[in-house]
Formats: sequence, structure tokens, C-alpha cells
Amino acid sequence: MTDAAGFFTVARAQRAHREYTADAVPDDDLRRILEAATWAPSAENSQPWEFIVVRDPDRRAELDELGRRLWRHGGHDASAGRLDPSLLTEVDQAIEAGFGGAPVVVVVAGDTSRCRRAALASSIFPAVQNLLLAAGALGYGAALTTLTTYAADDVRRIVALPEGIDPVAVVPIGVPAHALGRSRRAPVATRAHLDRYGQELLAP
Repeated sequence: MTDAAGFFTVARAQRAHREYTADAVPDDDLRRILEAATWAPSAENSQPWEFIVVRDPDRRAELDELGRRLWRHGGHDASAGRLDPSLLTEVDQAIEAGFGGAPVVVVVAGDTSRCRRAALASSIFPAVQNLLLAAGALGYGAALTTLTTYAADDVRRIVALPEGIDPVAVVPIGVPAHALGRSRRAPVATRAHLDRYGQELLAP
């Protein structure tokens, strides 16, 4: 029997954390988080995911600086018109701090020899979602980021990815620096439809 109540509690509490303490993430917890990620579905059960856990200070510094460079040279301006100013400031600070100062970042990559590139993202992101949920269930914060993957060759060089293994996301994990409030979500009734778009499925 599964703990349904526990699952929905974790799912409802999920937030993108952008500031972390320096407290370490123990190997056992990290192993559990990554194992949960591997339980995700994937196209044709190809399981194309590869997880590169980056703790080495030099490699971290390179990833951090890559994120800053991409943000300063286009990322910030592209987001400025879409994000609330307070959220934009949070993102600014997180990127300047290097993934919010998280003690661990996980480069999530996909092996194109095991999965067609056209199906790679749809096979990797369920694993990332499992990773995020598992981190939350163990009391850690995490966030899905993709900014650095816009410079895929740089990420590939930093973590020595072979050709054909593409970086898809980078996920910082750590103890949140402060508690976040509840997630703000539109009511499901405003996003669910019966048989055709615009026909109400669930009463508000």
C-alpha cells in the first residue's frame, strides 16, 4: 500500500528553491534521490538518463560562471519582460551565487544511443520530476534549471560528457536557506476540459 497522503503533501509543497545553506547532502540521501529518478517512465523503456553529480569546486566554479555568463548576455533581458520584478531579482541573486549556493548540482543528460533525440526530453524530464519530488520528500530543496544547457558544448566539456550524450537540465540540491510558502497554482477546474477545449470538466 502506498502512502497516498504523503505523496500529495510532497507534490503540493514543491517549489523551485533558489537559495541554499552550505550543509552537505549525504551520499545515502543523494543515492535515494537518484534512484527515485530512475524509476521514471521513458520512451520504449530506453532509460537514457545519465546523472553527473558535481561537487568538485573547480568544476562547480566553471558551471557557476557559465550560468552567470549566459544570464548576463541574454538570459536576464529575455526574462525581464515576463517575470515579476521580485522573482527576477531572486533569479538574479541565485545565478550570481552559483545555483543559489547549493552544495550539489546534478547535470542530467540523455544518451542518444539509447533514445532518439526527438524523444530525449520527454524521457528525461519525468526522471527530473521524480528527482525533485524525492528531494522534497527527504526535506531538501531543488530546482529544475536549463539555462546552462543553451551552451551544451561547454557543459559537455566541463563534466566530460562523450559525444552523443546531451545535457538536458542542471538541478541544484541542498538544504533550503529558508522555508517557502505554498505553491501558487491556478485551480485545476480552470485547466481541465471534458471532451473538447472549453467545456467544463470539474466544478470550481
